[in-house]
This record gives sequence, C-alpha cells and structure tokens, in this order.
Amino acid sequence: MDWLMTNLIDPLTTVIYNYVLCVLLVGAGLWFTIRSRGLQFRLFTRMIKVVTQPSTDAAGGISSFQAFAVGLASRVGTGNIAGVAIALTIGGPGSIFWMWCVAALSMATAFIESTLAQMFKVRGPGRTFVGGPAYYIQRGLGSRRWGVVFAILLIFAFGFAFNMVQANSISDTVSKVHGISPGITAVVLVVLAAPILFGGTKRIASISGVALPIIAGAYLLVAVVVIALNISALPDALGLIVRSAFGLEQAAGGIAGGMFASLINGVKRGLFSNEGGMGSAPNAAATATVSHPAKQGLVQSLGVFVDTMVVCTATALVILVSGVYDPSLTGTAAGGALTTAAVASTLGSWAIPLMTGMIFLFAFTSVLGNYSYAEVNFAFLGVKSGALTALRVLVLATVALGALVDLEVAWSVADIAMGFMALVNLVAIVRLAPWALGALRDYEKRLASRNPNSWFEGSNNPELPGDLPGDIWIGEATMETDLAAALAPILIVDEDRASQPRPTTNSDGSGPTSLG
Repeated sequence: MDWLMTNLIDPLTTVIYNYVLCVLLVGAGLWFTIRSRGLQFRLFTRMIKVVTQPSTDAAGGISSFQAFAVGLASRVGTGNIAGVAIALTIGGPGSIFWMWCVAALSMATAFIESTLAQMFKVRGPGRTFVGGPAYYIQRGLGSRRWGVVFAILLIFAFGFAFNMVQANSISDTVSKVHGISPGITAVVLVVLAAPILFGGTKRIASISGVALPIIAGAYLLVAVVVIALNISALPDALGLIVRSAFGLEQAAGGIAGGMFASLINGVKRGLFSNEGGMGSAPNAAATATVSHPAKQGLVQSLGVFVDTMVVCTATALVILVSGVYDPSLTGTAAGGALTTAAVASTLGSWAIPLMTGMIFLFAFTSVLGNYSYAEVNFAFLGVKSGALTALRVLVLATVALGALVDLEVAWSVADIAMGFMALVNLVAIVRLAPWALGALRDYEKRLASRNPNSWFEGSNNPELPGDLPGDIWIGEATMETDLAAALAPILIVDEDRASQPRPTTNSDGSGPTSLG
C-alpha cells in the first residue's frame, strides 16, 4: 500500500490539483467574473436579501435558506478549522490573502453552476425538486453517459470516502482530547445520523437549516471574542497576511514559505474549501423551490463568501492574534489542535471541550450534507427505492468504519475522484454558461422593473439560447392557463350543481324539507 501511495496515488493527486484544477478553476472563475460583469460585487446586497427572504416560494418544498444551509453544511467542516491552520504553517500567512482572492472569483463560478442546476432540475418526490451537474449534463448537453460518470464519481467521493474522513476527524479529536474510544464514537455517530438520513433530503435540509446557523454563529462568536481580547495584535496580523502574500515578510526572514508557497497553498485552500466549480453545491441548489433560478445562484455564491471570507478568515485571525502560530508545526499539530490551542490560550482550558464540540458538529453536519449530494445522484442513476435504503445503510456503515480506521488511502482516493468530478463539471458549466448568463440578464431586468419575484419564463425567453426542457419553468401565464384547463371539468361540475335547486332545511333546522 505504501508503494501504491508513493508511486501512483500521491503523484496523480499532485498533478490533478496543483497543475490542472488550480489553473482551470481560477481561469473559469476569472472568465465568469468578466462575463457576468462582476456579479459577486454588483449583487452582493441582493444575495443577502434573497437568502433572508421568507420561504414563501417554497410552497411545501425546500426553501432558499434551507438549500443554502445544506450547501454550507458540506462546505463548512473541519477543513475550516484544521485546513486553514495547515495552510498557514505550509504556505505562511500570505496563503490567506490568496485564499481571499480565489474565493472572490469562485463566487462567480458558484453562481453559474447553481443557476444551471435550477434551470435544468426535475421534479422529485412530493413537492420537491432534484438536480445538479449530472442533470444539466444530460438535459443541457444531451449526454447521459457523462452524467452517469459524474454521478458515480460524486457518490463515491461524497457518499462514502469524504464521510469516512469526517467521521475519522470526529473520532480522532474526541479520542485524543477526551480519551473516548473510537468504537463508542462510531456507535454514537450511527445512532445520530440514521434517523436523519432515512428521513431524506428534506429532513436533512430542515436539520441543517436549524443546526448550522447555530454552530457557525457560536464558532464565529468565539472567534470574535478571541480577536477582541487580542485586538492590539490585529493590525500586525492583517499586515503580516498582506506582506507574506508577496514574499516581503519571507525575504526579511522568519516566516515559512515564499510567495509561490503562499500562492499555491492559498489557492488550494480557497478552491477546495468553498467548492466553487467542483460540482457539489449545485446538488443542494437544485432542491430549492424558487421563482427564479438566479436566486439560488446568488444564494450559493453567498455560501462561498461565508465559507472562506468569514469562517476561514476567522480561524486564521484567531491563530495569528493569539500568538500560538508556529511555522515549524506540521501534521496534526498544525491542524485542529493548533486552532484549539489558539482559543484556549486566550479563553482558558475550559474552551477545549467547547472546541471539541464544535469540531464534532461541523463534521457531523458535513456528513449530512455529503449524503444529500449522494442521494440526489443516486436517484439520477434510476435506481429503485429499495436500493436507496441500501445506500443509506452503506453510508452509515462507512461512517462507522471511518471512525475506527486510518483513512490516508481513502482520503487520497477520494481526492482523485473529486478531481475528475470537478473536471467533468468545469467542461459542462463553461459550455452551458450562456444559459446561466441569460438567466442573470433576465433577473436583472426584473430587478430594474421592481418585479424580482415574478416567475421565470423558460420558453420564448429572448435572453436564453433556446427553450428549457420540461415544464418547470413554464412561466406564470402558462401556469395559469394549464391550471384553468385542469380545473375546467371541476368548475363545469360545480356550475351544473349550482344550477340545481338546493334543498332547504325545516324551520327547526332538523334536516332537508321535501321538494315535491
């Protein structure tokens, strides 16, 4: 296995991520930013308005905020706590600056892919919808084959491998900090996850919509308190980030990495934390019931901002202002343990169990979000309902296994699967971008006319390259016509009944009188 890791898996991962994906994802983000005229900057306040709107559009389905929470649940995980700390030690504080830059570009990419997911979604069970890259590859590009390839890669990466890694993060943390057996952790995770997973994506959305804001809010509150108590060190920390990004601090000595190390690690951390362009968040975006596909594009774009510019930045500043930053640290010492030590150094040892709980909850919500992506793509393959039960059982089994074993190989293989998944998605969204950009123009026209909540027209829309397939985006006028046609027989019956004499009641109200 060591030979396989050294000679095949590690080199392949390095090529895919360092030389292929980084270039393509950054390039795509820049291209979409130019084509959309910097939508992430122009419409930032609109993003906040859309995500905070009452869920009146949902009509029994999943609201924009719930889809936002599911997407954020997958984005925000242990990587925001441990991954940022590792990026700091490998690439230096400058990596945070480049992380900001790539996140700004990824916001445009996230808009494109999530808008496409809304445009090409299909009806799911009940009053919900399903969609994502597999669906817009098949319906937009006409390639069922590549849709299946994407779905299989995602199911493996998010349904199994990444969930094993998240479970391992939980198990490793509670074992080292509190001495709790991995076996106990495995049982607890399965018991907690089972009723949620078997409830389906709508239950996951409901749980995530409540739990994640509380968890993220609590973590950010802790971060703000730590930064406030070390406020005198904040200007130096921000200055260090900027100087190190361009190699100025490294040239003076004493700081890990150089400009290239800061650049490459910041880009990688930004790209793979916010997941913009990776093809994962669109699976959550498609499930939302909204009046216009661009709304969910804006919502998921905001998710990139929250993940990187808010949560990751909070972690970096906590480490830097607390004085525990040590570029010589590596491995687990530079991960979640470093962030925990930074908090504890300011707030005291009582904060260690608090951080452990947050890491647990972040990882657990990631498990839920990851599974919801797998379920959507499992449905795309056209499997029967019994197979869905088997999927849920297998996911729970891998979660338990992940809590018990070392996952270096699983993590590396999952990275490769996600890399290929991202490549397939990038090709698709670049080719389908005219549809999403057309939806953006349509939405901005509605904003200009002060009618942003009117129903999107997918047919005979001059802003689109053609007519969208299916009957979801048929427009309000068509919907009213179809509804009238559907209700016509009922209305006719009601009119016939209305023309008949109605029975009257006796004066004592005891019942109908005779009509004869």
